[in-house]
Amino acid sequence: MSVRVASASETVACEQATMAKGVQSAELMTRAGGSAAREILERCSDRVAGGVAIYAGSGNNGGDGWVVAASLRRSGIAVNVIETTPPRSHEATKAREAAIAAGTNAGEGNDSQQLIVDALLGTGASGKPRGDIAAAINAIDERRKKGAFVVSLDVPSGLDATTGEHEGAVTADLTVSFGTMKRGHLISRAVCGEIVVVDIGLDEGETNISLPLLVDSEWVHAHIPPIPADAHKGTRKRLAIVGGGAGMAGATILAGEGALRSGIGLLRVVATANNAIAIHAAVPAAIFQQWPGTPAELEKLVSSSDIIAIGPGLGSSPMTRDLVERILLAWSGPVVIDADGLNIFAGDVDSLATLLAGRPSVITPHPAEMGRLIGMPTDEVLANRFNVGSDLAQRLGGAVLLKGTPTVVFSPTGERFVSAAGTAALATGGSGDVLTGISSVLLAQMLAEKGTAAEAAVCAAFIHGRAAELCQFVRGTTLDDILSALPLAFNEHPAPHGSEVLAELASHR
Repeated sequence: MSVRVASASETVACEQATMAKGVQSAELMTRAGGSAAREILERCSDRVAGGVAIYAGSGNNGGDGWVVAASLRRSGIAVNVIETTPPRSHEATKAREAAIAAGTNAGEGNDSQQLIVDALLGTGASGKPRGDIAAAINAIDERRKKGAFVVSLDVPSGLDATTGEHEGAVTADLTVSFGTMKRGHLISRAVCGEIVVVDIGLDEGETNISLPLLVDSEWVHAHIPPIPADAHKGTRKRLAIVGGGAGMAGATILAGEGALRSGIGLLRVVATANNAIAIHAAVPAAIFQQWPGTPAELEKLVSSSDIIAIGPGLGSSPMTRDLVERILLAWSGPVVIDADGLNIFAGDVDSLATLLAGRPSVITPHPAEMGRLIGMPTDEVLANRFNVGSDLAQRLGGAVLLKGTPTVVFSPTGERFVSAAGTAALATGGSGDVLTGISSVLLAQMLAEKGTAAEAAVCAAFIHGRAAELCQFVRGTTLDDILSALPLAFNEHPAPHGSEVLAELASHR
């Protein structure tokens, strides 16, 4: 099953579409609370014996908390519910009555309770918590400092489900989200702890499938084609990486190593002549070619390639722009463009679109490069990261991979994909060059198997991020470590989720 990434309003729209099919609001609350209780019993079995304290707000998130209380009581767990104010909705009121009838205690718990459930605020809340809610969050925080484990329902209270703003929010150890992954979860992973999305039966109709798809290991490994036993360097494809301006051989070396670790058949590195020795020494498997200056050199480049990547260490000058334009005019096949290959088109999307001419392509900007390309401040790009690339992908006729936390990929036909894999170990110079190498290989090989540029891009982003996760640590991890982990990322066997679980993300703390 797939899970979609939603804002607060999109989550409401999914729930309303489900209720329009005949599912009552109370039933959704029962499903959500029941699923959360089962996850708590499975994941926190060593902590529930001393009892559970549930902090409940007055809205439907509090109603979910009361359903959790009733479910845990039926399993023999002692439960205290601390209310900020009585429930406002009919459904939440009924859930409270059922929980009390099951033996739930209303009132303060005690420090022996090592599991706290945060059911104060749901996806509809925004802004810094105030009053009784803020006091309850402070109480949860104090209990967590004393060793309690905190489980938040849907979102940590105080986390904006759309923007990820979280001033004064609960810090959770586990967040159980209902039906969708919230945008705020992915932007502010640190306050969410481990994130589990459970299935509550949301309608998978038009409202749901228009949202970005969160890819996971199972999805990615189903889309990356295997390398057959009878493969040769031709079937594994031929890649040319164009970059390596004066003094910048390192970027092309990293991109080349990323490509080799991803299974390319033949690698050509195209750089300035004074980088030849460095590239030969660092990437002996690569063929070196200097930047093409004559028609014959240009013909040699395009005739020996199945895919061309442009940008790593290229530099930004009229000379490099001329080089890129000549290559893209001579070569009509698939391309990946990154870094300076994009910067030379800052504010000139139309020229880039004309040169790409709708061919299979991937551009891989980080937010600042995206801003320069489309003429938007970086903070606006970040604020609109789940939507900002859609128009650009359509204009270019290719995929846009917007790097970040999370990475969002936009297809020219409107689909959006999200990869949440990765750690802060990737926040270092040269990381994007490694991704360019991975993206180029997957684009060439997946196109041969009828895949799309957007699918190749998000698979590359996931594998890149997963390699960082497999390194386990942030401080002390280098790009060499991440490159060494790529074979593990490509070849691991995804673990199946539980029957109710749509997605799981490890804690980012």
